[in-house]
Amino acid sequence: MTTQVVILAAGMGSRLGRSLPKPLTELNDGRTIMQQQFDNIHHAFGKNVKVSIVVGYKLEHIIEAFPDANFVYNEQYDQTNTSKSLLRALKASSAGGVLWMNGDVVFDPSILERASELVARDQSFVTVNTSRVSDEEVKYTTSAEGYIKELSKTIKNGALGEAVGINYISRADKVKFIRQLQRVDDQDYFERGLELAIANDSVLVEPMDISDLYAVEVDFAEDLEQANLFV
Repeated sequence: MTTQVVILAAGMGSRLGRSLPKPLTELNDGRTIMQQQFDNIHHAFGKNVKVSIVVGYKLEHIIEAFPDANFVYNEQYDQTNTSKSLLRALKASSAGGVLWMNGDVVFDPSILERASELVARDQSFVTVNTSRVSDEEVKYTTSAEGYIKELSKTIKNGALGEAVGINYISRADKVKFIRQLQRVDDQDYFERGLELAIANDSVLVEPMDISDLYAVEVDFAEDLEQANLFV
């Protein structure tokens, strides 16, 4: 079955202070953030991969830049968070698992090569970096068996690292995840839906460690400066 990939790009990205959607921010190598994501996706999964972009804010610019993608519209992009954007995309997806990422992540293409092994096994996972634990980022803890237990920005003690923003939900877990995304508040991040699926539906989500590779979620100008050191 062809791998399904979702890029979440509906938000306004106001913290970066750009007029265009944040995924269209140009990097030092001339590509946009989203173009390097597409290049990485095609490198790992081939040209036949099915990519859907969740759009909202100034969607016409993203549609013009990536006319061959599929598009899912979050008409409430200014009132909802990533949980509801992802919910729309998962509902629109075909049977099978879905790999998704935030549209502002600049990352080493080797991450998706590593991820492809878990995708082939149809194992739900969250990519994590154990070398950083920042208050602003989504953090995680694990169970005694080594699976993700908590996943949020509000973890105070015992955080093992940060979630990077590249994730996969298996075919078997997708229905449960969709149900929990429907339950969460409009302003919740998708991680809250994963937490509920783990706690209430016994979904097993592996932490995939990419601490040896670069991945930068571009929220502020200093993040963009850091990302440009790698591309």
